[in-house]
Amino acid sequence: MQTAPAIPPSPEARVRSLTTPKLLLGAAMIGAVGGLLATVYYFLLEGAMSGVWHRLANVEPLSLPVEPHWHPIILLITTLGGLAVGLLTRWLGSPGEIAAVIDNIHLHHGRLDIRQTPSMTAISLASISAGGSAGPEAPLVQIIGSFASRLGDRLRLEGVHVRTFTFCGMGAALGAFFGAPLGGALFAMELPHRRGIEYYEALLPAVVSALAAFLVFRSIVGYDHILFHLGSQDVVTLGGVGWGVAFGALGAAAAAVFSLCFAGIGRIAHRWTNRPVLLATLGGLTLGLLAQASPKSLFWGEYQIDAVIAAPADLLRHHTLGMAVALLLGLAAVKMIAVSVTLHSGFRGGFIFPLLFVGAAIGTAASLLLPAAPAAIAIVATMAAVNVAITKTPISTSVVLVTLSGTSMMPIVIAASVTALLLSGRLNLIRTQRGRDDHTPSKAGRDAIVITVVQPA
Repeated sequence: MQTAPAIPPSPEARVRSLTTPKLLLGAAMIGAVGGLLATVYYFLLEGAMSGVWHRLANVEPLSLPVEPHWHPIILLITTLGGLAVGLLTRWLGSPGEIAAVIDNIHLHHGRLDIRQTPSMTAISLASISAGGSAGPEAPLVQIIGSFASRLGDRLRLEGVHVRTFTFCGMGAALGAFFGAPLGGALFAMELPHRRGIEYYEALLPAVVSALAAFLVFRSIVGYDHILFHLGSQDVVTLGGVGWGVAFGALGAAAAAVFSLCFAGIGRIAHRWTNRPVLLATLGGLTLGLLAQASPKSLFWGEYQIDAVIAAPADLLRHHTLGMAVALLLGLAAVKMIAVSVTLHSGFRGGFIFPLLFVGAAIGTAASLLLPAAPAAIAIVATMAAVNVAITKTPISTSVVLVTLSGTSMMPIVIAASVTALLLSGRLNLIRTQRGRDDHTPSKAGRDAIVITVVQPA
């Protein structure tokens, strides 16, 4: 009897599932490799920053003042840095932004194009070392996330596992960079949505990956447990939670102002999107001019935040209370413009720490105007609220801030975060955020990145 010819297996039949132990082992491996990749990126960035600012310009980024200061070398560096960003964009292509990463989470099982990594690495290093107001978190998400998703494809995993691997890569990037592995993993899981974590099956692997990356990265570069020193803190009380709600509302209002600023500068920059060299050069020139008015507006703000928190003591020695408050609010306003110019002119980087910086400046100013409010609460609650209103990440933002400030104010920070989330429902800066069942392609995501899925042989 003649047998029927064998039917070759379909591509779908070749995918593999993973048991929980194997999935967690894979997550740990992604985290370990991700920690090493983050370390390489860190030392490249440190070398570039040191060469540009310490050796060439003889400028200490952490010592830049709040007050206006004429610094022509800063103007030259930011303008030339913008030119470099524009030329790299022309030569290497424009890498996708965080909106595209989120779109791919929803539409392509989290697959990120690893061919974007060289462009993102080079352009982000040029952007950040030139003084752009954006941080390394977004580049690291692309670099480590694309590695993780490519690994999932090479292992021929089911789509859901590829997405989980991508979340592991994102969690590894943020866990290493934030110095808060739980907060980093939660941030990666919350960011794709507007109403909380929905890809819950990836939560434990993402935490494992973030922890592994944290251990590898921090064992090499070091670990500062407390990044934000808030001074004396009262015991958490009902009144303190009430202040958290009030400053949550203040942070949501500040986020609304930032959204208007971001949209307005986006409309101005749109006319030059087809001329990346000119756009980035003008962006660098603008950043340099802004830095003359408020030098602390440069860079992504991770280490400048502590200086802003401590600024009142020095400001009040040389200025009146009203002038000190005006300088801090002016710094927040200039930072909002600087972040918007940075991201709309072709510079690449993340806006998480810049948003925290804005919140710190506004919260510090508010603590001077309202001496009855505990300063620590005013600062940390406003920081949380500004970031949550834009990114829609109340849980992870609270965990990150409490970890980095070494406080016990979690109830207050959560109250501020939830308040900001509720009051900012109509703010939609990251337009690709949506529920996991919404498979409608986003124009923002399509414009930012083109996905090519390479099937393994």
